[in-house]
Amino acid sequence: MKKSWSQAFQIAAVYVGTVVGAGFATGKEIVEFFSRFGFFGFISILMSGYLFVIIGSKLMRMAAQIKAKSYQEFNEYLFGRWAGNVINFFMLFMLLGVSAVMLAGAGAVFEEQLGLPKYIGVFLTIFLSYIVMLVGTKGLFAVNTFVVPVMIVFSLILMILSLKMPNFLEQFLYIPHASDGWKSVVAPFSYAALNLGLAQAVLVPIATEVNDDWTIKWGGILGGLALTVILLSSHFTLIMLPNLELYEIPMAIIMKNLAPFFYWVFVLVIYGEIFTSVIGNVFGLDRQLQQFWPLPTVVTVTIIFAVSFMISLVNYSTLLSYLYPLFGYICMSFFILLWMKPFTPGGNIK
Repeated sequence: MKKSWSQAFQIAAVYVGTVVGAGFATGKEIVEFFSRFGFFGFISILMSGYLFVIIGSKLMRMAAQIKAKSYQEFNEYLFGRWAGNVINFFMLFMLLGVSAVMLAGAGAVFEEQLGLPKYIGVFLTIFLSYIVMLVGTKGLFAVNTFVVPVMIVFSLILMILSLKMPNFLEQFLYIPHASDGWKSVVAPFSYAALNLGLAQAVLVPIATEVNDDWTIKWGGILGGLALTVILLSSHFTLIMLPNLELYEIPMAIIMKNLAPFFYWVFVLVIYGEIFTSVIGNVFGLDRQLQQFWPLPTVVTVTIIFAVSFMISLVNYSTLLSYLYPLFGYICMSFFILLWMKPFTPGGNIK
């Protein structure tokens, strides 16, 4: 296959779209892992960005080289058949937990930003998800190709407005006290591990389909750099928000204060990102469950939403604060093995 910059950009877009979920779009995930640590959070983001570029590219290039059609095959290659099956079993629970966080995030958007009951947001998201699954996934890709670029533009606008504020440099260099400050050292690794561990469900089959090492390598590099830019722009904006840990949707609060004329569009974009993430996770879960229990899709999807709904009854901030770091630590084993596994472009892997 010819070297193609356009295809590399498409891979980069899929990479970014896969990683940018509800916690990322709302800003809550960035606060939890980075911004609450002040200047140390900035250093952690740079390290995390480096890992997204290097390890993200390696994940996709290795998947294409071994022709892995799914993340199950990829994990079996990394861990061996027995341990790989254990990791894939954990992945089921992680995808279920992330789906619950997304539903809770949808409820939080309705509750904090629209002043409506949380359950309206949760049930509306479940209802729309069923419709998309009945109609097909073409609309999902269309939504993602619109939502992600718009979110990046809004992030950059907010960053520029934040940089112009008189006390920006003081806030940028400030290191707040945190009782769990040690997490700022682990954050770049657990954050990259969490996102790459979950994103492999999409990145592995796409890389195998493209099957051109040059294109995949540059797709991973461009995607990793784009994620770094979004993380940095969001961080520069979030550090200007007093008591940033108190808000469920901190990015929307900042947009309301700095650029109120864009506020409602931004809330819609956040909800769109949450919605596409819910669909992606549920499809991934459905495919996994079908391997264990060959039930009709409508049955497995109903079970997934029932369990996700029960978990989502917990507060969104609480779910994200506990589940995401926990999943990050679980994914560290995958991350470390991927890092250590030798890879030779064009070589044969057994």
